[in-house]
Amino acid sequence: MFDQVKIYVRSGDGGAGVVAWRREKFVPKGGPAGGDGGRGGDVVLRVRPTLNTLSPFGHKIHFKAAHGQPGQSSRKTGASGKDLIIDVPPGTIVRDADSGEVLADLVERDEMVVVAPGGRGGRGNQHFATSARQAPRIAEKGEPGVERWL
Repeated sequence: MFDQVKIYVRSGDGGAGVVAWRREKFVPKGGPAGGDGGRGGDVVLRVRPTLNTLSPFGHKIHFKAAHGQPGQSSRKTGASGKDLIIDVPPGTIVRDADSGEVLADLVERDEMVVVAPGGRGGRGNQHFATSARQAPRIAEKGEPGVERWL
């Protein structure tokens, strides 16, 4: 049997870094303490030998992974987005719909391939502190996730 489907995948955006300050008793000028954002979730295809057709993709064609959480105070990194794992039957050939490039030929049991990596989390204000600028009021946004048709 020959199946062919077109699906849309989007990985999660990275979480934003945060601007925060260390505040403790007897520490009047604690300095920057903004945490980094968490990374976005990946979209992963995994081979499941119990499947033998791509017919489930006839009803659902849009797949989106979770975004990373923003950083927190006290230099805490935000939670990473959960990866989205999509099960496919053995013998699945994955192609980029725009370029036609073959991304993977999935044959082995439990073989996995990342088709859309998640975005990197942004840096908090603790990373921008220098001897000349000890109280930076800047933080980075997270990188956007990858979106593509397969």
